[in-house]
Amino acid sequence: MPLEHMQTAGVLPRAERRQAGRALRKIVPRSLHGQWAPSPKRRDPVDLLVETGRHRIASLLPIRYDRMRASPFAFFRGAAAIMAADLADTPSSGLWVQACGDCHLANFGVFASPVGNPVFDLNDFDETLPAPFEWDVKRLAASFAIDALSRGLGNTAARQMAAQAMEAYRRHLQDLARQDPLRAWWSHVGVAELLGGIDDARLREREMRRLETAVEAGHQGYPRLVEKSRGLWRIKEKPPLVVPLSSQRDDTHEIVARTAFEAYRLSLPEERRVLLDRYELADVAFKVVGVGSVGTFCAIGLFVTRDDQTLLLQLKEAQASALAPYAGSSLYHNQGQRVVVGQRMMQSQPDPFLGWTQESGNDQHCYVRHFRDSRLSPIGQDLAEEALPYHATLCGIALARAHARSGDAARIAGYLGTGRAFDVAVARFALAYAAQNELDWRLFLEAIKAGQIEARAA
Repeated sequence: MPLEHMQTAGVLPRAERRQAGRALRKIVPRSLHGQWAPSPKRRDPVDLLVETGRHRIASLLPIRYDRMRASPFAFFRGAAAIMAADLADTPSSGLWVQACGDCHLANFGVFASPVGNPVFDLNDFDETLPAPFEWDVKRLAASFAIDALSRGLGNTAARQMAAQAMEAYRRHLQDLARQDPLRAWWSHVGVAELLGGIDDARLREREMRRLETAVEAGHQGYPRLVEKSRGLWRIKEKPPLVVPLSSQRDDTHEIVARTAFEAYRLSLPEERRVLLDRYELADVAFKVVGVGSVGTFCAIGLFVTRDDQTLLLQLKEAQASALAPYAGSSLYHNQGQRVVVGQRMMQSQPDPFLGWTQESGNDQHCYVRHFRDSRLSPIGQDLAEEALPYHATLCGIALARAHARSGDAARIAGYLGTGRAFDVAVARFALAYAAQNELDWRLFLEAIKAGQIEARAA
């Protein structure tokens, strides 16, 4: 995405850019980032949720709301639009980056790089857009505070988790600001290295064994997801979450999905088209996706070679970013292109199959990516369950690396400084926003009870 809001790193020497960032503290003191109070004009959170659902598949909204009512953290995951509106009323340093837009701890994880090496990184970019760097870090910090409170760890632990993520972000950004641009650009968080840093020896050894098993299994295709029957390859049916479209009486959605996959091919660079053309589209299925995306159109395409090698690609609808009303609309009319370019900008090892649909006259924008192998994801989930402080550090490091690729790391590092003033302030904000999120969640539960919105399990 064109970074029209950002100051380029090449205008001034690194030391002068760092000093410029330090000077911003006089305009926007770091302590201001600790403040949170709802605006007198703050919209009703339930109304805002309902409004964001108007362009989603209506029959799936009750599933989305059912998932969101499970806990304050589940609600937080689906409430990116609410927090985007709130963040727009908070102090900003004016330092912009390519923002994730929905930066919470569950949107980081372990997955295989294009060459099969496991990496830890951001993995959701549906809301990506250029925005102030503080918006991502505050949402990340709030997610750790909310998660800690949901586990019954108390306010002190919640504040510490948020501060730990911010300290890791600040320290790693300082390190990246000192590196040459090329080295900083290609830096990544390797999973073997990150597991080696776990203090608990039993947990460390167990996760290393699981990593080895998952990586080995990843080379064996998708045995749990696809099957060959009577000479034909098919995606396994798992209703209501995965439903093959080829078996439906009404073939409208199947035609839409197949047409979209064909249109997507045109967005790929020629060498990637050569690779994709070694496979043929054999089957398509509808898929219900995670909390934040339930209600958007999502399909899986099964591609197969003549020698029975399989490839799964995910086609996902892209709507306008939740940040757009406050950070400005994307310069890309095609929202799928916005997501793809943002992911390429932020992720250390982007997916070679990333692309978007380019159908003229169609206002449903989609993007395509390699379908992730879920066998690696429990490793990241277990780190969050059993080594939460370590997970906070990893997320902070990964976010700093992502921001340094698009933003001016020297200016941001100068603004953050080497002390803990920013960490403490954002941790204070995180705890206050966790309380706000709890209030919003309870209003949401009351709306369900009153019949204002419907929630039901899949």
